[in-house]
Amino acid sequence: MLGRVSGVRVAVVGGGISGLAAAWFLRQSLGPDAEIVVLEKQPVVGGHLRVSEVAGLPVDEGAESLLARRPEAVDLAVAVGLGDDIVHPAAVGAGLWSRGEIVPLPVGTVMGVPADPARLAGLLTPSEVARAEALDARGDAGLPVAEDVAIGRLVRSRYGDAVADRLVEPLLGGVYAGRADELSLDATVPALGAAARTARTLREAVATVTSGGAAGNGPGRGSGTPASSGGATSGGPGPVFAGLAGGVGRLPGAVAVASRADVRTGVTVRSVERTADGWRLVTGPVPAPSVLDVDAVVVATPAVAAARVLASAAPAAAAELGGVEAASMAIVTLALPADGFPAAPSSSGFLVPPIDGRTIKAVTFSSAKWPWLGGRAGGLVLLRASLGRHGEARDLQRDDGELVEAALADVRAATGYAGSVVDSRVTRWGGALPQYAVGHLDRVARVRAAVEAVPGLAVCGAVYDGVGVAACVGAARDAAGRVAAYLSERRARIET
Repeated sequence: MLGRVSGVRVAVVGGGISGLAAAWFLRQSLGPDAEIVVLEKQPVVGGHLRVSEVAGLPVDEGAESLLARRPEAVDLAVAVGLGDDIVHPAAVGAGLWSRGEIVPLPVGTVMGVPADPARLAGLLTPSEVARAEALDARGDAGLPVAEDVAIGRLVRSRYGDAVADRLVEPLLGGVYAGRADELSLDATVPALGAAARTARTLREAVATVTSGGAAGNGPGRGSGTPASSGGATSGGPGPVFAGLAGGVGRLPGAVAVASRADVRTGVTVRSVERTADGWRLVTGPVPAPSVLDVDAVVVATPAVAAARVLASAAPAAAAELGGVEAASMAIVTLALPADGFPAAPSSSGFLVPPIDGRTIKAVTFSSAKWPWLGGRAGGLVLLRASLGRHGEARDLQRDDGELVEAALADVRAATGYAGSVVDSRVTRWGGALPQYAVGHLDRVARVRAAVEAVPGLAVCGAVYDGVGVAACVGAARDAAGRVAAYLSERRARIET
């Protein structure tokens, strides 16, 4: 373990879960005497983790799950005093609303890519299943892969359009709000990418992953869709996901308090510049700037903001980050009387293939998925409908009332709901989800190489290692470790 470094000041740019986690890890490494300053441009910290009331009940506005099989997020929750509040989803399945019918989400797939297309009967037509089996059996289209490819295009070449459109597309859309034909195989499902380097058929590659022959199911799963409750990836011991009673949105505040950082909200960082003995951050309005001098900096903002902040300190990294596109989305939360449903929802929700032309892309029945919430909901069903995908901002330009009506219309069509709305909430997340395009991992490697060439600087966030909370916490831990190592080494040089 590194020796603790007292009497230093470190700035963390960004007060989302990545920045707050970085502050917490810095406190563990640097000790109680270090000054850690978190600068967040919004009036509150937390980024995309936030909870507010709907019908008098706390419901997450952003991510509502933590990936339990990747320990970073759950371990952090325990460390900051939320261990007694960790809960797991109910043992209920998820579905797909396809061709006007909700069918169970197939099991034994990797991000929707099946090991055996025959198990998709009921979701696909007999002719679509037969085509998938025939295409992959040829063994002459796209495998083994020599380099990164779009996962959707690979699936189309080996299993046909129906598998890509009705299974892979809605799953990836639920996690990344992106398009399967543009998203990187290696970045979104690295275990499958590794298996595809040697497999002759897609069936063989998926079987390698589901049998445990390739490690990991992804760089960090998204956590706001019903796929979070199962069916999306292969099984294993223990719960896949966890949550917090009262909402995952409680986590950032607890981390901020435990970090004992100086958290400053409403502060925009305009640039980060090297000085003779450290760093200078320029903040505030252009006509009346302020400066903050520190020993080291962690930049924990989305890609566009990071590119702006790093333009002077690490121009090569800034240029790469400026090329990362992002998707905007909205979550419409509805409180509906349970007696308006023909049958009370008993699944965690359903995904929606974009090919069917619906407005919503997923619905989570939060009160069925989370027993702590369902137990307090009384006669209400609380659900969250997700809208918006990369390149489709038109739907999100409608006002809140129109979005509620559009989501409700699709919920009625999918479930037969015939009642009214007790309460609703619309949360808009502009540019929330970075798009992991083909070659994304190489881009991230170039960013990190450029940043690591600059002493006392580190980066973390959803753009690097995964969009899930656990991945963001893991990246924050690594960034904090890099800064702490630099400060320790610098102190050693000074003392000698």
